[in-house]
Amino acid sequence: MKHTLQQVFHSGKFVVGFIIFTFILLTVVVYPLFVRAEPLAIIGQGTFFPPGIYANLYDSIGSQPYTLMLDDAAAKRIEGKLGDQERQDIKDWLLAFGIPENEIDIANTEKLMDQWLNNYDPKKQLPGMTFAKQRYYQRLDASLEGILATEGVTIAAHNAEAGTLVETDSVAQTDYVNVTEVPNVRLLVLGTDNFGRDVMTELVSATGTSLMIGLVAGLIATTIGLVLGLLAGYIGGMVDDVIMFITNLFTVIPTIVLLILVSYSIGQENRGPVIIAVVIGFTAWVWTARAVRAQVISLRNRDHVSMSKISGHPIVRIIFTDIFPYIASYVIMAFILQVSSAILYEASLSILGLGPKTTEVPTLGLMMNWGMIYQAHILGKWWAIFPVIVVIALVSFSLNLMNTGLDQVYNPALRD
Repeated sequence: MKHTLQQVFHSGKFVVGFIIFTFILLTVVVYPLFVRAEPLAIIGQGTFFPPGIYANLYDSIGSQPYTLMLDDAAAKRIEGKLGDQERQDIKDWLLAFGIPENEIDIANTEKLMDQWLNNYDPKKQLPGMTFAKQRYYQRLDASLEGILATEGVTIAAHNAEAGTLVETDSVAQTDYVNVTEVPNVRLLVLGTDNFGRDVMTELVSATGTSLMIGLVAGLIATTIGLVLGLLAGYIGGMVDDVIMFITNLFTVIPTIVLLILVSYSIGQENRGPVIIAVVIGFTAWVWTARAVRAQVISLRNRDHVSMSKISGHPIVRIIFTDIFPYIASYVIMAFILQVSSAILYEASLSILGLGPKTTEVPTLGLMMNWGMIYQAHILGKWWAIFPVIVVIALVSFSLNLMNTGLDQVYNPALRD
């Protein structure tokens, strides 16, 4: 056993796959210990908050201000609201309004803003401009208010007795707060999704659920395939014919088609992660059974098996002591591939809307489904869908790499 493990961990492909898979597994286990939050809890009012550190604005006002004289602060403030795209959009509006192109200089911020403030009318409908574009320019105009101002902002509170606003504080443009002194700060590594949920927390939980589905489905499929393959290969005769007949029936119908039909018939309310795993497991055993049968047929007439038969050993003992040890490595590799396939099958079902119900726990497939439904890939909200694709790819890649490494160790034709 020790020598076998040494051989396995001498395989570079297995080690790389094992490291990647272990890292994913540790993240799933350790992350919830530090971030105690429900994966489907809605924390944001709005959709697709970009990744970043979010400090509570109310608490920031009451925090200790620090004065920093930074040379590029004003330029960055302007650039944050008036980037290259906004400048070009302003130019397009001014051109449509009738301003000659040679009079518009988008690099000159003061001149550009002066032309904009003197000519823009939010109620004016320019020829060929859609309602959505008109609303965009209205939002842009509102965001540019006071962009060139040099004075600070006054904070006022309502005085109930006088019925007027009373100045309570002011914020200068050179005032900064130390984010570590703000009581309420939340790091959103991957922002939020279309429902306002923390994508990172959701992704970790979804990865754990998908791995669970893969393990359960892989265990079921491998067990069924192993038992049927052993019986068909060793006993032969009528038992082999019946098992192969059933196997051929399942082979004719693609697995994904069977999964779609069975998942649809179960119904949305009854489709939990475990049910989906069981469905995948009971439809994905076919190729394992055929491969194990072929292995057993090549082993059942060997000398040590014949000696066990002559000695009167029962069939169960012969199968598990004289045959199974020789195919154990193959069974392990088949299990790894079954886990990888089950995760991909779940993702496929969920994208089609036939995965686990959406109100219990997230899965990688469900996250892809939500991202696609709410057009994250079209709107450029990469953090809602791209990390999911990366995790699915890494899990599948690591498992297949481990399987390839094991194949190099146990397959004589592939050994170095």
